[in-house]
Amino acid sequence: MSKRISISLLLLFIGIQVGITKQAVKAQTPIPTAPTATTKIICPAQLGTAVDAVINRPEFSRTRWGILVQNLGSTQTLYNRDAEKYFTPASNTKLLTTAAALQQLGANYRIRTSVYSNGDGVLRVVGRGDPSLTDAQLIALAKQLKQKGITKIKQLIVDDSYIQGDIVNPSWQWEDLLSGDGTPVNSLMVNQNTFSFIISPQTLGKPLKLIWLNKDEKKQWQVINQSVTVAKNQPAAIKVTRDLKGAILRIQGELPETSQPQFITIPVVAPAEYFLQRLRSALATEKITVKKTSVAASGSKNETELTAVLSPSLSELVMEANQNSNNFYTEALLRALAIKKPATKNQSTADAGLEVLQTTLTQLGVDSKSYLLFDGSGLSRKNLISPEALVETLQAMAKSPQASVFRASLPVAGVSGSLKSRFQDTPAAGIVQAKTGTLRGVVTLSGYVNTPSYSPVVFSIMVNQTEQPASVVRQAIDEIVVILAQLQRC
Repeated sequence: MSKRISISLLLLFIGIQVGITKQAVKAQTPIPTAPTATTKIICPAQLGTAVDAVINRPEFSRTRWGILVQNLGSTQTLYNRDAEKYFTPASNTKLLTTAAALQQLGANYRIRTSVYSNGDGVLRVVGRGDPSLTDAQLIALAKQLKQKGITKIKQLIVDDSYIQGDIVNPSWQWEDLLSGDGTPVNSLMVNQNTFSFIISPQTLGKPLKLIWLNKDEKKQWQVINQSVTVAKNQPAAIKVTRDLKGAILRIQGELPETSQPQFITIPVVAPAEYFLQRLRSALATEKITVKKTSVAASGSKNETELTAVLSPSLSELVMEANQNSNNFYTEALLRALAIKKPATKNQSTADAGLEVLQTTLTQLGVDSKSYLLFDGSGLSRKNLISPEALVETLQAMAKSPQASVFRASLPVAGVSGSLKSRFQDTPAAGIVQAKTGTLRGVVTLSGYVNTPSYSPVVFSIMVNQTEQPASVVRQAIDEIVVILAQLQRC
């Protein structure tokens, strides 16, 4: 399929209602939990009884649990609960994607964005899926061009052909787009393919004020403001709707007159065009004029690379993907894997990446029948992974030359990333490195425990089909991990 959004996906994309918070909703929003901090002595023989006491509580009578705990570097199983069965993994999927990326590409790999010239005033920008590009990098690129004596560009072409296929995964649900988790992924991306503005209250009875952070975006949208500023004791309730008829933003609801301004971030609809817009703005800051622009996949045999910008190292990209559960970065890494596979006609870059991912995991010793993937980030509800597959991946990466980089990318209990607010003041704080995962009815956690009085262990805990609030399930998972942290040789 063309990498441009199909009509149905476009209508979906521009018709979603965007729930507003001070920041775009993240895939993994850490919720503070406080398992008991009481230190206990847990012998391996007691582990089964201790874990069962948590998962067999009445509130979990309708809940599916999948758990596997092993000694690190050994196939010795300390606890198994349906570990061979499939579960919806949510963002635990990122463990497989980032492991494969490190194995195939190496920690020092960087994604290159190039500017080519044919010597006749035509410049072509070729993107290769760098998720880290921001306006700052585009300004740096413009400065490089200025230093090379470029002050006028006859034609500026942005080549968005490197990544092929749908830029929004067809198996993602509309609420993924609603929250901003399902941001489009293409060859040329900037500012994580989002734009932002601020909504703030005015005096009582007046509409809310919209402050554009990007003047170019302001020109793209017609705003229908149906909001109002209410009394300071009233609740805040606002939403932004994209109109199906075109580039229309409809603002509805109210904010109290004394409330703080709300920072709104929304995914762009046409990312290649957005990149071109931001690049032209960067060139203008360096007083480089552009006569003509286009988004096209065209080049000349006489082209030479004029300049380029590189992404941070893969180790840094993986760090962002796992620490902050960044779906956008992870989907870009999945597509980066496609460089290891010969191009196949009509195959999307994402599908090629998934093939490389599976080949890599097989080389690591992970059973190919123990998982089934449709994306790299875990947003797809069609993904199926067993606790066994996650533990096999964690075990294999612990023996890999990339082990230290992979481990360092994982959130640390009570310290960093999506685990910063969990496990504080418990025996697990500081000694657990694990990846979180959350979707509706799904909570997962998989990683390593460096137990002080026992050998290190690797674990995967997957909860599906639960009607309990995610905070309740996280509390129970955290209790189990605290138990693992207190294992001792007995």
